[in-house]
Amino acid sequence: MRIAEARALFSPETAYLNTAGYGLPPRPAFAALDQVMDQWRHGRTPWMVWQESVDVARGLFASLVGADAADVAVGTQVSSFVGLVALSLPAGARVVAPEEEFTSVLFPPLARPDLRVELVPLDGLVNSITEGVDLVAVSAVQSADGRVADLDGIVAAARAVGALTLVDATQACGWLPFDAGRFDYAVCATYKWLLAPRGCAFMTVRPDAAERLTPHLAGWFNADPPAASYGGPLRLAPTARRFDLSPAWFSWVAQVPALEVLLDVGVEVIRDHDVALANRFRAGLGMEASDSAIVSVAPPNGARGELDAAGVMYADHGDVLRFSFHLYTTEEHVDRALCSICTA
Repeated sequence: MRIAEARALFSPETAYLNTAGYGLPPRPAFAALDQVMDQWRHGRTPWMVWQESVDVARGLFASLVGADAADVAVGTQVSSFVGLVALSLPAGARVVAPEEEFTSVLFPPLARPDLRVELVPLDGLVNSITEGVDLVAVSAVQSADGRVADLDGIVAAARAVGALTLVDATQACGWLPFDAGRFDYAVCATYKWLLAPRGCAFMTVRPDAAERLTPHLAGWFNADPPAASYGGPLRLAPTARRFDLSPAWFSWVAQVPALEVLLDVGVEVIRDHDVALANRFRAGLGMEASDSAIVSVAPPNGARGELDAAGVMYADHGDVLRFSFHLYTTEEHVDRALCSICTA
C-alpha cells in the first residue's frame, strides 16, 4: 500500500500533528471497533470471539519488530510491564536511566527503595553503563522532544558489563524500524504510532531474560491450558504468555486492522514519510534536520492562539509545543502549522 492509499483510510478534521499524544485509527480499525461495540450492546457474541484478536495482534506485532510470537506478552499499559521487570530485580540492584525519561519507565524502579536508581543525561547514558549496573532502562525515542537514543551504543555497553536492557518503544514502533530481539525487554503502548484504542501494550522478552522474571501479575489469562480457570496448582504458559495481562477485548479487535495497515505500507516507508515532514517543519523554523518524527519548539507569544484558530492539533508542554507527524499528515498540514507559528 502506498502512502497516498493509506492516508485515504484516515479522517482527520484538523491538521493533526499530535500522534505522540494519541494516534488516529484507520477506517478498518474504527469499523472493527464499531462492530464489536454493537455486538456487546446487543449481547449476540461470545467474548471468546473477541479474544481471538489478541493472538492475531501478538503475531502481527512480532512481525513488525522482528520477534517470535512466543516471546511477546500482551497487556494494557507500559508501566505494568516495567513494574514486572522492576519487581523481579534483586534487592540492591543498580538501575541506570535518563533523567529526562518518561515516568512510566522511571517510576516502577523508583518505587522500590531497595534499588539503586541513577538518573543521568540521555547523552551521557552510554558512558554511565559501567561494571555493577544491572539494568539499563531507556526509551528508544524520547517522548518530550523526539530524540532517538543511541541504541547500538547502549546494547554494546550493556553487554560488555552484563547488564539487562529495557527499552520503551512506545514513541518508536510504527514509524521507526525497531529490532526488539536486540534487547532483553522491549515494551510498547500502542495507542500512539500503532493507531489502536487505548488499552493495548506489548512486551517482548528474550528467552534467557524471561527466566529472570517472576510472573507477579499472573492471572487466569496466563493459565496453561488457557481453559484452566479454577483451582491450583500454579500452571502457567511456557511462553511469554505467562506474563500477559488480561486483555481489554475491544481495543484488541481494533488493533489488528491497524497493525495490518502499518505492515502493508512498511515501517521503512513510513519512517521516510514521517521524518521528511518533520524536517520540512524544522526547516521552516530554521532548525537543522533530524532523524525523528517528533519536533518540540519554544513557541513565540501568540503561537498557541494562531495554531488553535488554524485547526492545528499539537501537544502543549508549557515551555515547549510538541508536533508529531505520521501517515495522515500532509505537507499542507505542516505548512499550516508553520504559517501559524510565523504569524504569531
